[in-house]
Amino acid sequence: MNFLSYFKLERADDSYGELMKQQLMWMLLLRVVLYTLLLFISLLLMDERFDAITMPPSLLILFILGVYLVTVGAALLLFHSHGEFRRFGFVQTIVDAALASLLVYLTGASHSVFFSVYFFPIIAGGLLAPLKGGLLAAAASTMLYAGVLGLEYFGVLPDYLYFYDDFETHNLFGSVNHFSTKGLSFFLAAVISALFGARLKSTTEALSSTRQDFNRLTLLYKQIFDNISTGIITFDGNAIITSANNAAAAITGMSISAMTGRSLPAIFPDIDTDSRASRNVCDFERDDGQKLRIGYACTNVHRLDPAEQQPAPLPSEQQLYILSLKDIGEIERLEMQMRQSEKLAAIGMMSASIAHDFRNPLAAISGSAQVLAHEFASRQQDSGANYELTRIILRESDRLTKTIADFLKFARPESADREWFRLTTCLEDILQVCKADPKWPATARIDVEVDPLFRLWADEKQLFTALSHLINNALAFCPRGQEHLHIVAQQRMVADRGTMNGVSVYDNGPGIKDEDVKKIFEPFFTTRADGTGLGLAIVKQTIEAHNGFVVVGSSPLGGAGFSLYLPIPEGTRR
Repeated sequence: MNFLSYFKLERADDSYGELMKQQLMWMLLLRVVLYTLLLFISLLLMDERFDAITMPPSLLILFILGVYLVTVGAALLLFHSHGEFRRFGFVQTIVDAALASLLVYLTGASHSVFFSVYFFPIIAGGLLAPLKGGLLAAAASTMLYAGVLGLEYFGVLPDYLYFYDDFETHNLFGSVNHFSTKGLSFFLAAVISALFGARLKSTTEALSSTRQDFNRLTLLYKQIFDNISTGIITFDGNAIITSANNAAAAITGMSISAMTGRSLPAIFPDIDTDSRASRNVCDFERDDGQKLRIGYACTNVHRLDPAEQQPAPLPSEQQLYILSLKDIGEIERLEMQMRQSEKLAAIGMMSASIAHDFRNPLAAISGSAQVLAHEFASRQQDSGANYELTRIILRESDRLTKTIADFLKFARPESADREWFRLTTCLEDILQVCKADPKWPATARIDVEVDPLFRLWADEKQLFTALSHLINNALAFCPRGQEHLHIVAQQRMVADRGTMNGVSVYDNGPGIKDEDVKKIFEPFFTTRADGTGLGLAIVKQTIEAHNGFVVVGSSPLGGAGFSLYLPIPEGTRR
C-alpha cells in the first residue's frame, strides 16, 4: 500500500470514528430523554385511576438520578476518548439493557408496563454496529430478562410490589412462556435493526464519500477558477455579475466583492455580449486611469431538461453566462512588433545586398584616391590643396567601408564555431591591433586582470570582434589624456544559470544615462558623432548566439561597465 492509499484509508478511518462518536453521543442524549419521559409517565401512572405498577416516588427519583449520573460519566469518558468507539458502544448497549432490566424489575417484573424499554438498546446497538451490536443487545436483554423472571419465580422482589392487587408471581411454565416470547421478540428486533443499520451505514459511507469527492472537486474548480490567467466573470440573464476570479479583478483593478452584484454594462459599457465573432475587442479604462485593450468572449451555459435532454427554459435570474477577458494590449503590441520586424528584415536583406554592391565601388574609389595622394605628395609644393582633399576622400572611404563591414556583420551573422581558447592570448592580439591604429591615444592605460590559464568556450574570431568593439567604444568615452580601461575575467555564479564565464570591460568615462540603457543595443543608436550605432548591437548579437547575455552597469573607475557572460558546457575538458 502506497502512502497516498494509506493516507486516504487513515482519513476514512478518522471520518468513520468521528461519525461513530457522534452516534454514541446521540444515543446517550436519547437515553436521558427516554428516562426523563419515563419519569413523567411514572408520575402520571401513580394516579389511582390507572391500574399500573410503579416505583415509590423516592425510589423513582433515585433511579432517574442514577441513570443521569451513569450517562454523564459515559459522556465525559466518550468526550476524552480517541479510539475504540465500537467497544464503547457495545458496553453502552449492555448498560442500557441493564438499566431496562432494573426498571422492569422495580416496576413488577413480568407485570411491568415498561417492558418496551428493552427495545431501545437493541435498536441502538443494531444502528451503531449492524448485526453484531443488535445481537449483542438482544442476547444481553434476553439474559437479563431471564434473570428478572428468575428473581420473580423465587420471590426475590421489592416488598411494595405485593401491595398491588393484580400482582402475582408466575409458575415455571408461565415464566418460560414469558422468556421465550419476549426473547424471540428481542432477536427479531435485533435482525430488523441490523438490516436498517446496515442500510444506514452503507448510505452514510456513500454520502461521506460523495461529500469528500464533492469537496475535492469544489476545491479543485475553485483553485482553477481563481488561478487561471484568463479573467472569468459570470452573470445572469439580467446582466448582474454573480462571480469573478482573481484574473478578472487584476484586469479591471476592482475587487471581486466590488464587482459581484453590479450590472455588467455599468463596468464594461463597450462589451457586446450578443456578439459571436471569433475575436471581440474593446477599450476599457480602469478607475486609476489606465487604459487597456481587452479581448473577450461570451458564452451561455445551457441547463438540460432531464426528460427531453434539451435546454430547459429558465427565468432570467437563473440563467448563467460566462464572460472571459484577456488583456491583449501586449499581444497587439507584439503583433505590431512582429509585423515591423518582418518589414525590417525585408529592408535589411535589401540593404545588405545594396551594401555588398557598394564595397567594390568604394574599393575602387579608395584605391584611386591612394594613387592620387601618393602623386600629390611627391609634388606637394604646387598640389597641397589637392593632397588634403584626397586625404579626406581616403578617410571617409575608410569610414564608409568600416560601416558597411559592420552592417554586413550584423545583417548576416556567422554561425559560432566554439572551442576552448585562452582569453589572455586573444586580448593581447586585440590590444596589438588597437594600438597599431594611428588614432589610438598614447596616454591610454589598460589594466588586464585575467588569469593566464583562464579559457573561454566560444568562437575566438567572433569574441575578438565583440571585445574589440567594447574596448574601442569604452575608449571613445574616456576623457582625453586620462584614458583608463580595466578588463577583468573570472567565473561567476548566476541565478538560474549556474556557473558562467564572465568578462567585464570598465572605463572612467561619464557613464550611461538611465534613459539610454535600454537603447544602446538597438541598431544605429549612438551618442557618438563618428559612431555607426552597430558596435554594441554586434556585441549583443554575438554573445546571445553563444547562449550568453550582456549586462550593463557602473564601473569601479566611475564610468560604464559592460559584462559578457558565456555558459560553460558540461562534460567538456578545459
